[in-house]
Amino acid sequence: MALRGVWLISYEQGACGTVLFSRRYPTVEKRAKAFNGASYVTVPEDGVFLKALLFELKLTDRDKNFVEYRDSCSRINKTSVYALPTGGDLWPVLAFQKSGLIYVCLPLVEQSLKPRPPLISISGISQAFALLSGLLVFINSSQKNEAEMSAKVGQLPSLLMQACPLGTPLDTDLNGLLDNIHVSTNHMQKQPVWRISTYKGKPQVNVCITEKVKSMQYDKRDVADMWQVYGTVTCKCDLEGATSNVTVSLNLPANGSPLQDILVHPCVTSLDSAILTSCSVDVMDDSAFSGPYKLPFTPPSDLFNLCYYTSQVPIPPILGFYQLKEEELQLKLTVNLKLHESVKNAFEYCEARIPFFNRGPVAHLEYKVSYGQLDVSREKSLLVWVIGQKFPKSLEISLTGTVTFGSMSKEQPVDPICSGSTAYVKLYFRIPDYTLTGCYADQHSVQVFSSGKPKISTYVYLLEVA
Repeated sequence: MALRGVWLISYEQGACGTVLFSRRYPTVEKRAKAFNGASYVTVPEDGVFLKALLFELKLTDRDKNFVEYRDSCSRINKTSVYALPTGGDLWPVLAFQKSGLIYVCLPLVEQSLKPRPPLISISGISQAFALLSGLLVFINSSQKNEAEMSAKVGQLPSLLMQACPLGTPLDTDLNGLLDNIHVSTNHMQKQPVWRISTYKGKPQVNVCITEKVKSMQYDKRDVADMWQVYGTVTCKCDLEGATSNVTVSLNLPANGSPLQDILVHPCVTSLDSAILTSCSVDVMDDSAFSGPYKLPFTPPSDLFNLCYYTSQVPIPPILGFYQLKEEELQLKLTVNLKLHESVKNAFEYCEARIPFFNRGPVAHLEYKVSYGQLDVSREKSLLVWVIGQKFPKSLEISLTGTVTFGSMSKEQPVDPICSGSTAYVKLYFRIPDYTLTGCYADQHSVQVFSSGKPKISTYVYLLEVA
């Protein structure tokens, strides 16, 4: 379990991108050459690597709207793992964007790359993701200006020497390495490296489960609809004692959807092997572990993400239909939405956003809605259908209307894909005290091994960006 390289890249829309930091590990590279054999691809210089990465992430070649091998429907990437064309396919490159930065890592694969092994079998993938997550937290903690950003980048060489010596990740909490308070030798308890301070006060444990549903519905016989749940379990443990231990059990009802692709925080001390066997990437994998998912850990002092997971639920929570008909400068639109009967009908908010690209501002709008209200954004390029906190008893709502556009201007949004009648509707909503998988953690699901009886609070939410 080792890394061939780590990169931190700055990228702004329309810019070329800049490598702020990079670190390669020659000893790991020699191991990669031995393990990969004829399928080995060398790591190029930063300039070549950056160009290939930006191309794969669709951040360059703005004049080329469509690249067959990268953008065709036959190649749908469900992960953050990419193959970079650098005189050969450099794989698996793990990369994700956040706040103008791209965090990149290349883990070692201890076998031939042809054929490509399943991602679940590559132990370095999870370690690379954990290290990049720690790097993201470090870079974004108390960052206020460019000077502080430069100072943090300057600290990375010494921090990675401790966190990832010779390419082997040992600690992903870079803030803990930087600010760790050393415990005196006569202290009776050994404090974990990720717990940088000791809490004193009323003990309490807060656990929050948040699920997001990403759904794409096409309403076409030849194109399959896609949807998946992405869950995050967040914890905040205010407990006295340096080595307080907590166990959180995630439970599912009898008809719940099994959790997959579970990635845990480094503070988790042990895991049942069955938790790690279910994988959504491997279509041939039919394993299904329905819990309980027990996660014992020694908690950090700050708020942290205990684990991430995915799940394939039987149906999306809201089914939709969207149709556009173009007549000269007018568009006739129809939107139908139906809340599935199994979903809790109680929202904090629910709205549908209908953007218009490659057109002028909305000059005139005639519409009819069966429920809620329709507004036009200030930029005159977006319709916002505010549905509210509840669907009607029928669970079905509709919107019909005619939109007339003015002359195109530079301020109007442009999208090379959404031209003609190609368009979409985005749904945004939040349902408290509900998860689509049925995953929950109540007071009886949390065990605390510490002095005092803590107050335990649990929360669950469902959100969607469709």
